[in-house]
Amino acid sequence: MDLSPITREAVLDAMAECDHVGRDRFLERYGFERARQYFLYHDGVHYDSKAIIGVAYRYVTGRPLAAGQFSGGQRTVGRLLEHLDFKVVTDEPPLPQQRLLALLGTLRVANTPDGPARHQPITLLWALGRAAHHRPRLVTWEDAHPELRSLMREYGQPSSKATPEFPLIALARTNLWELRGHVGPVPAAHGKPISWLEEQHPSFGLTAWAYELVVSDPSTRAEAVDTLDGLFFDGRIPDGLLKEVGLRRADDTNMTRPHGTSALETYLRLCGEIEAAEARGDHDRMRHTARDQPVRSPAAVKAVLVRSAGRCENPTCTGQPQDVTKNGGPILEVDHVQGRAIWGRDHPIQMIALCPNCHAIKTRGRTAEQLTELLRLEARSRHSAWLSRT
Repeated sequence: MDLSPITREAVLDAMAECDHVGRDRFLERYGFERARQYFLYHDGVHYDSKAIIGVAYRYVTGRPLAAGQFSGGQRTVGRLLEHLDFKVVTDEPPLPQQRLLALLGTLRVANTPDGPARHQPITLLWALGRAAHHRPRLVTWEDAHPELRSLMREYGQPSSKATPEFPLIALARTNLWELRGHVGPVPAAHGKPISWLEEQHPSFGLTAWAYELVVSDPSTRAEAVDTLDGLFFDGRIPDGLLKEVGLRRADDTNMTRPHGTSALETYLRLCGEIEAAEARGDHDRMRHTARDQPVRSPAAVKAVLVRSAGRCENPTCTGQPQDVTKNGGPILEVDHVQGRAIWGRDHPIQMIALCPNCHAIKTRGRTAEQLTELLRLEARSRHSAWLSRT
């Protein structure tokens, strides 16, 4: 079978359809099985590579390919996807806890006359502390610079200058860190990146999957602190540093609900209810009022609120209201990134919790289009982070 007509745009359309209907319904609809070895990895999500190619063919020719019509191996599907500038990975992804700790363990340790340089670990501990307290994932250079410089002056090696610009740029080369809001390529860390940062004023922080993991899993957060401690502080990380960034060495934070069910268990149970309803066709029904509207799932709203832990999920949120509702809950609005009125999927993978300010910007702000794309990626990444912990 000649797969050459398939374009990158057709593959993106097939992935969007998979996101829209859900993995299981997508595979069932087109007669494919789950991938066993080769996965298309895009925007933090793993897709069944053969199924995506089979459906992408439909977006070019008008009809999908059946599973038996072509081979799904590396020499066919894998080669095509790589030619179209997609990433193909083998085997199921590692558990996110393993991935996080492995990435921390491979950080470059630069030496100073006083021992290992501490700029990168101080920056990462600062970001871990932000996650622990559910503060916005991404921070502007203007806001972060004085905080990080102060920490480096106090807890960096005596022979090192307080230069937060270097770790921010160096970490951007890893899968732990994200830089957003800049134009053009990121400069080299060993040059003079401070000029570029002051000109571009980008936002930065942990990638969405890493942030969501350390938010929702205190034990992994503690392991991450211990890993940085062993690599850069010789097991003697200053208690004052941990206190200033909002971390504790023995983090016994309990991510449980009053009745003893963990947030993860609650989230997965609600997602299971949502997907069972999708399989029954419940979400395809209309609600007849003054105007017809697609049925909405209360379980989907609850799941997103569990995931948000009471904080706005816009990674660039500048501050949600400190007040609470009359019932004592956070003032948040659960929004469909793709509007439910145009049949956006009623599932946490395409839904996000927003404070009123961020919701207003997404709805009628001048930057609504850019924010919507950011929130689409954020919702997918956060959902995938929770799902991959099972």
